[in-house]
Amino acid sequence: MSDPGKGTDQRAMRSAFDAAGRWLERDGQIVMATVIGTWGSAPVPVGGQMVISGDGDFQGSVSGGCVEGEVIAAAEDVAASGKPETLAFGVSDETAWGAGLPCGGEISVYIEPMRTQDGLPIVQKARAALDSRNGLVISTNLESGAKTLQTPGDPGLDSDVLGRFRSGKSSLVTEGDTRVFRQAVLPPARAVVIGATHIAQLFCEMARLAAYEVVVIDPRTAFASASRFPGVDLQAEWPQDALPAIGLDPYTALVVVAHVSHIDDEALKVGLRSDCLYIGALGSKRNHEKRIGRLTEAGFSADELARIKCPIGLDIGAQTPAEIATAILAEVILAVRGPKLAQKTD
Repeated sequence: MSDPGKGTDQRAMRSAFDAAGRWLERDGQIVMATVIGTWGSAPVPVGGQMVISGDGDFQGSVSGGCVEGEVIAAAEDVAASGKPETLAFGVSDETAWGAGLPCGGEISVYIEPMRTQDGLPIVQKARAALDSRNGLVISTNLESGAKTLQTPGDPGLDSDVLGRFRSGKSSLVTEGDTRVFRQAVLPPARAVVIGATHIAQLFCEMARLAAYEVVVIDPRTAFASASRFPGVDLQAEWPQDALPAIGLDPYTALVVVAHVSHIDDEALKVGLRSDCLYIGALGSKRNHEKRIGRLTEAGFSADELARIKCPIGLDIGAQTPAEIATAILAEVILAVRGPKLAQKTD
């Protein structure tokens, strides 16, 4: 149904959950609309959501504008009946252009009522998962509306759920004769950059445009200045002091570009002891061999050291700082999204 290369916009997801929480506390009831399937070049991927309050206010989107009015109208009926509905919208070519669907297509939207007693705990758990950068998979029975919530640390997780914590994919599955929608609620991907260098400046600009959270760490205050990194979370500290406080989780990439061994090594030591998503380090083959020697003496195994991507970045023949930054971001995106075939969910 959906393009496996598309991922849910975590910021939009968080905004929808925030609105849902406020309106449930205020009104006691909301309606949640979720994209559970698409065909064509949909501007809102599977997992995209819109929450509708009792007075018709709404937050989020399910189509980019072309079917929102119909969804809001349907939400009134769902709120009155208390029963969920699944609606399919065929988008004509004329309407599609205005909504960003150049090929037209179809959108399948699940519309469900939520009341404070049952809905607020789910919303609160989703927000807590995003805040803690932990992750959550919400499985919804499309017939009854019953939900099951699972976190990465839960025992007995099946391979499908485990895969969603890695890929961020949401999709329909069939359990016996029942259709279930599994929604991956994951924190936004984040890049922690070691070294406030020129390459880091360019990388940060591009990463922020790609909606990645970015943190830059460099103990050299002359490098780690706000004027060089406007709007970036900048920490003029040693990596071994800053990184434990930040936390290197499975949705974080560690980008080591200080190109100074006593700074880079300390960052790599913390990174190699974490379960972070990606570790890349700038350096020539000769310098990396020396680095491997130092880290081996520090007690790291060959398997652990193999996690370090060096030369950093995809091999696209990059030479200039801007090209190197582009190659690094491309490799980080590949680590976050994975090859398209690897993301397909049965």
